[in-house]
Amino acid sequence: MAQLAGLSPLAEDAPLDRAARAWLEWLASERRASPLSVAAYRRDLAAFLDFLGAHRGGAPSLALLGRLERGDFRSWLAARNRRGLAATSSARALSAIKSFFRFLARRGLAENGAVLAMATPKLPRSVPKPLTRDEAADVLGLAGSTARDAWIARRDEALFTLLYGGGLRIAEALSLDWGDLPAGAPDAMAELTVLGKGRKERRVPLLPIVRQALAAYRAVAPHGTDRDDPIFRGARGDRLAARVAQRALEQIRLAAGLPATATPHALRHSFATHLLSAGGDLRTIQELLGHASLSTTQRYTAVEAETMMALYDKTHPRARRARPVKRAR
Repeated sequence: MAQLAGLSPLAEDAPLDRAARAWLEWLASERRASPLSVAAYRRDLAAFLDFLGAHRGGAPSLALLGRLERGDFRSWLAARNRRGLAATSSARALSAIKSFFRFLARRGLAENGAVLAMATPKLPRSVPKPLTRDEAADVLGLAGSTARDAWIARRDEALFTLLYGGGLRIAEALSLDWGDLPAGAPDAMAELTVLGKGRKERRVPLLPIVRQALAAYRAVAPHGTDRDDPIFRGARGDRLAARVAQRALEQIRLAAGLPATATPHALRHSFATHLLSAGGDLRTIQELLGHASLSTTQRYTAVEAETMMALYDKTHPRARRARPVKRAR
């Protein structure tokens, strides 16, 4: 019933199917959600409709959606929990379903206040896992050392230097074309305009060391380097896939004995954490990272606090005795 691939409908009920497709189109065009986000929302809605089919014993319809009660939504979340799905996944799915119901209400197709009253599943507070300065230096120093071709080695150097030097997400870096780079000498400071989540633009400094790495890569790149050509390409000339970049960093991690958390995204975390520890302003770091909410950026203060306490415990001669002792009650 709720198929993801091909042209199969999301639901057997034609009005519901049309409404679902209109919602997905609205997400892409009006909300400017990325293709990956739209695909995730589609999967969440398809899974929810599949659950309703089994839970209610019939094909879902707009009329049924309007009659659902809070217990139906609780049962759906409980079913996800029994399947071992993470709370973060269920929170995203509930957000998607709420968005769909709000869309239906605005279009006058169905209204249901029960789903909007559902509380988001409690999420564990995650803390970013950045690399230390020495570990980040190891990554950049070994970048390209495991590549079989010289141009791929320069590519990996340029990519990882850009991720750490500019705090870009891997998808943002891989979407860049040569025409996105600022003109001028590679040893000069410049700004790069990045298209982030929700197609929101932000400007990040393009440090001379990053520009030099990109120039060195461009000089040996065997594929086109015109304005509309992708900067980062795979061995066959297609735009580089994120998984290929992840595997390249895995090889560096193994060679350098780095922790399993050493991933391309960890370079972005390292960019933010190292800026913060050097006295960077949270608001500025928020803008550089493209975070919609300051609370997301504030997670890095927890990382810095943990780092300071670990250093205190390790180096201060009275660290252990200075800690208060909890008495048993």
